[in-house]
Amino acid sequence: MSTVKPKTGTGSLETFNILHGFPEALVRGMRNSFLLDSDYHHLTQCETLEDVKLNLTETDYSEALADMDSISPPQMQSVAIQKLVTEFQYLRTQTIEPLSTFLDFITYEYMIENVMLLLKGTLSGRDINELIAQCHPLGMFKESTMRSIPTFENTPRGYQDLYQTVLVDTPVGPYFAMFLKESSQLMGGEVRNVLEEVEIEIIKSSLIKYWIEDFYQFSQTLGGDTAEIMGEILSVRADTNAINITLNSFGTPLNEPAMRTSDRKRLYPAVGHLYPAGTSMLTDVSDEDELGRVLELFPQYASIWNIHAAGGGDKSIDDAFYERDVQMLELAFESQMHCAVFYAYVKLKEQEIRNMVWITECILQQQKDEINKFVPVFSHHAPWRGKGK
Repeated sequence: MSTVKPKTGTGSLETFNILHGFPEALVRGMRNSFLLDSDYHHLTQCETLEDVKLNLTETDYSEALADMDSISPPQMQSVAIQKLVTEFQYLRTQTIEPLSTFLDFITYEYMIENVMLLLKGTLSGRDINELIAQCHPLGMFKESTMRSIPTFENTPRGYQDLYQTVLVDTPVGPYFAMFLKESSQLMGGEVRNVLEEVEIEIIKSSLIKYWIEDFYQFSQTLGGDTAEIMGEILSVRADTNAINITLNSFGTPLNEPAMRTSDRKRLYPAVGHLYPAGTSMLTDVSDEDELGRVLELFPQYASIWNIHAAGGGDKSIDDAFYERDVQMLELAFESQMHCAVFYAYVKLKEQEIRNMVWITECILQQQKDEINKFVPVFSHHAPWRGKGK
């Protein structure tokens, strides 16, 4: 008599700790590495970048900064990102399926950014070594693939070789295949025409859309808290993209009536709280007033839009989006036995790095009045914690 295998998802309490308990324990321990409120207070009181480095010696960044004689905002950003990448890669080595694939999905976003950086640089004739140095280390793929991109000839055959190189040798190849197939059908041209005639940022937005949709579907197959928490995080990410695409299209060809229903509509992810009713309404939006009226129908975004509409305040719409994201990502640490905590760790560390760069830039440019305009992570003074008011 055979025993039927129980149908439980990765997020199930019965199996998650057996399969993924160790890496989850590691990432939850890494939560202690985030800067504290007191650390931010000390950093904002610094007068020079040397003072910043001295204060950071008391934090988890001490070892990373130990070999640096002096620091600058770009150097600090580079060192902090490399530290995050090292930690992420260590976590990746401790995982098995399906968590390992989940972590790979996190890197696909950075791979898309790197490939688009190389394509854009290639078309403008920039040096490949300079471009590779600017690539995000979390999205690096084989160097031979990266260096082959600028070697194609400016002929239909050359562009076909580029197409196959990018699609075959990178994990994000399926997203490029989807975009190029869809675009070539609409434009009636070859891959060469697609790359020449479509702006790089539109290509990037399309690829990110495919990635969000793919990541969302994969997260739902895992079940449990992973499906619920990542479903919410990626839904909000999709909505943010849709709002920003619409807002940034004003004053560009994408806002022309014919382009709204063709090109701009194709950039909206097919997931999220705005989809499908909200994104359908966004298709007809032609200015900020109309965008505001659409977002008023969605309470979770109406308050954020009001910040943008007010203008000239202490908080921009990007700050409002970052604050909302930090709140969601922190909540991922409040429950156990799910994969979302790994995504949350990476994104919260990115926010911390943005905070550090902002503070050092303000000190360097002697803009101390602006220095507190950042979103701290795991702060006891955060508005949603109800403390420190």
